[in-house]
Amino acid sequence: MKQSEIISLSTAELQEQLSQLRKTYTDLKMAHAISPIQNPLQIRAVRRSVARLATEISKRELQ
Repeated sequence: MKQSEIISLSTAELQEQLSQLRKTYTDLKMAHAISPIQNPLQIRAVRRSVARLATEISKRELQ
């Protein structure tokens, strides 16, 4: 998810996306631990998206 897409979302949508991506990240990690997944770079991309969403949420809370 790009930063420009994240900025355009509402706070409720950000929270929803964050919980969804955290679940996806956990599922990917578990799948990779059991047997190597096809594209392990997915894990990095999802982790970074989670960080972007969490950063935007905390930034909005501070303002």
